[in-house]
Amino acid sequence: MCRSIKVLRQGSTPATDEEIEAAALQFVRKVSGFRSPSRANTEVFDTAVDEVADSTRRLLASLRIGARA
Repeated sequence: MCRSIKVLRQGSTPATDEEIEAAALQFVRKVSGFRSPSRANTEVFDTAVDEVADSTRRLLASLRIGARA
């Protein structure tokens, strides 16, 4: 796990868009191995960050905290 990605589920305090975007960026950087992509890879890199951020938002919105499975 990337150490700079923090837990975004904080109970009653929802994660901000900035926190979600930062976590998505760190995840894509870690997976791709690029801190900053080349011009040839910028579009796919940015798309991946957006997709991870969107998935994270859906996940956080769907979690049932304290609910029994």
